[in-house]
Amino acid sequence: MAAVGGGLALGTGQAAAADRPAPYPYLVGRGIADITGAAAESGMMGYSVIGQQTSGIHQRLRARAFVIADPASGKRIAWCNTDQGLLPFAVFHEVLARLAGTHGTAYTEQNVSLSATHTHSGPGGCTHDLAYNLSIGGFQQQNFDAVLSGIVEAISAAHADLKPGTIALGRGELTDASVNRSRPAFELNPQADKDVYPLGIDPTMTVLRFRQGHTDVGAISWFPTHGTSMTNTNTLISGDNKGYAAYAWEHDTAGVRYLDDTPGFVAAFPQTNAGDMSPNLNLSPGSGPTEDEFENTRIIGLRQCATAQQIHASAATPISGSVDSLLRYVDMSQVQVDGRYTPDGRTHHTSSGVIGLSTLAGSIEDGPGIPGLFEGTPSPLAPLIEQINSVVPQWLADEQAPKTSVVAGGLLQATPDVLPLQLLKIGQLYLVGGPAEYTIIAGLRIRRAVAEELGVPLENVLMQGYTNGYSQYVTTPEEYEGQQYEGASTLFGKYTTPAYQQEFAKLASALRDGVALPVGELPPDPAIGTLNVQPGVVMDSPGLLRSYGQVLSDAAADYRTGRLVTVVFVTGHPKNNLRRRGTFLEVQQLKDGSWTRHLDDGDWQTKYHWQRTGSLTGESTATITWDIAPGTPPGTYRIVHLGDAKNGLTGAITAFTGASRPFTVS
Repeated sequence: MAAVGGGLALGTGQAAAADRPAPYPYLVGRGIADITGAAAESGMMGYSVIGQQTSGIHQRLRARAFVIADPASGKRIAWCNTDQGLLPFAVFHEVLARLAGTHGTAYTEQNVSLSATHTHSGPGGCTHDLAYNLSIGGFQQQNFDAVLSGIVEAISAAHADLKPGTIALGRGELTDASVNRSRPAFELNPQADKDVYPLGIDPTMTVLRFRQGHTDVGAISWFPTHGTSMTNTNTLISGDNKGYAAYAWEHDTAGVRYLDDTPGFVAAFPQTNAGDMSPNLNLSPGSGPTEDEFENTRIIGLRQCATAQQIHASAATPISGSVDSLLRYVDMSQVQVDGRYTPDGRTHHTSSGVIGLSTLAGSIEDGPGIPGLFEGTPSPLAPLIEQINSVVPQWLADEQAPKTSVVAGGLLQATPDVLPLQLLKIGQLYLVGGPAEYTIIAGLRIRRAVAEELGVPLENVLMQGYTNGYSQYVTTPEEYEGQQYEGASTLFGKYTTPAYQQEFAKLASALRDGVALPVGELPPDPAIGTLNVQPGVVMDSPGLLRSYGQVLSDAAADYRTGRLVTVVFVTGHPKNNLRRRGTFLEVQQLKDGSWTRHLDDGDWQTKYHWQRTGSLTGESTATITWDIAPGTPPGTYRIVHLGDAKNGLTGAITAFTGASRPFTVS
């Protein structure tokens, strides 16, 4: 593949270095950090189900970062992907402030890219946008700090890890990890667009292979499928299918042990245009390929991991050329769209963000919403809602037609109107960083606009969603007419995708020509952005004649592989100490007379369940399970619980441990 970009002007006006034959044309570094928030009584982000609150951990959430520096130009990019439902602008903004405090001007809004895997099983409340905090109980400072600290740690680790290296590009296809959950809307698109995706899915996986010298240190594997293998009834923290894909590569293949705190292989699995791509292959929540949500998570994750590893092993196209980046803040509610980008060739415009009726119906394939509401065709309730709904002015409702407008999110400052739009250049590969969930045809059109502006092959432009902010969905004008869940969730009206085509094309033109663009005004910080009604921990109590860490239900004397170990402990509230960079449990093995950690709460085979048993007295239990996998070394083991308890009188928080009886595994 011919490299592109050599000799082009950079955003600063400097000449880009020509493609270089040097053996190590870049400095590359990788980093990873824990971003797990409150493991109990914290609303989960993704499904907007009020009662879905965390009650433990299946797998910890992580931030995975890479820094790429071009020694010839001095330019660099800090890229980070997080196991989160969304990456709020509030997090992006504060990460930049913290990086500036540590690294000066090396990392700015222009060259830092933060994105989310879109798991629906993580603690929420990390945004200042009210609409995305409502089901969670408001802004959660504890969760925000966990995500923020982890991202900064991961990027700083990647910065410290910078070494001469190479990047290789590989591509492949994966056809059994996604299905189009909005096929009626997809079919409304022109045949020429649909012909690009004959299966109704975007099967493309793009992999970057990072090496320091001759050592593989990491990979980024872009592929679109929703983080909804775990259903809206799950309350255990999980990175969902992409979290498992990363774990399978890092832990199972590369031997990474996260608590050892030593550099290891980093495998990131970000999204592209995943707006209408579901992992539930049977088009029903928790269904496909099996009827078990945990097994579905593992299988869909493993399929992504296996394909990524195959592509990684054969990645033969060297990344070469300059590194560059541009970001602008655009008020997406006031874009005049040139006819060049609209289906009818006429000038149109966007309008302030509005949430539609089908949004409240939810996506029936992944997470149904309010009973009695349906996607697509107008609900019998639509006329009634239009009559009683005085929140959306008539002029705005008319602008958003044929949407049945329910909430004027932009006017109420509950959803953002001003958004960050970013374009990254890594040699011949371009990343379009969009703050939304783009359907595959919307992504295709935006990629085309950018590729045409740059004069590069379409395959060299990726649509990376969930980046630096969040504003729900982006559908094509044709898909918008169908008002499926995704169309009703397209905030800025029918011409949202053409507006993105135009604005990203402007970025591409500026990047190509080295023209400085006005950055624009930052999104406003809503006055109610940090409102919180979620109660904190008042006190803990072990209960009468009990002590913290005491075993209430012990392990059996011996187990065979394939069996489940279950131990119940007296515990305190997990919010007392998130144990970020630590664990609430250890499966320990007796070796040479000493107990050594075999597994922790970040491992797939373990689960940590927390349950309140005394609503007024503060009593609670921790149930720890270990599914003994085939191949587990025979020997003597025990389950250890690590917790923290809050004194109701003094407020002091004290750590404790408890251990099960030793047992044998054979």
